[in-house]
Amino acid sequence: MIICEIIVTMYIDIVPNRNSPPAILLREGWREGGKICKRTIANISDWPADKVNALRSLLKGDSLVPRDELFTIEQIPPARSCRCGAGNHKEAWS
Repeated sequence: MIICEIIVTMYIDIVPNRNSPPAILLREGWREGGKICKRTIANISDWPADKVNALRSLLKGDSLVPRDELFTIEQIPPARSCRCGAGNHKEAWS
């Protein structure tokens, strides 16, 4: 039995151009045997720098917002007791 494991990573690559601004590319990379292979997914050269940096952070596994700032609890509703069993369901919340 042959087990083949391929790990694909996505990254941002900056490719210099001779007389033009560098190309900013979203790429995926993997190894086939001992050779490194890469494929361009998108050209993101026209994106603003903060958007490119945010994508780079996400690809590294960073969070854009700290976890404690994701949700805020403004008010906790009072606990209600539920009367289960036979009876009118309107009476259960009275």
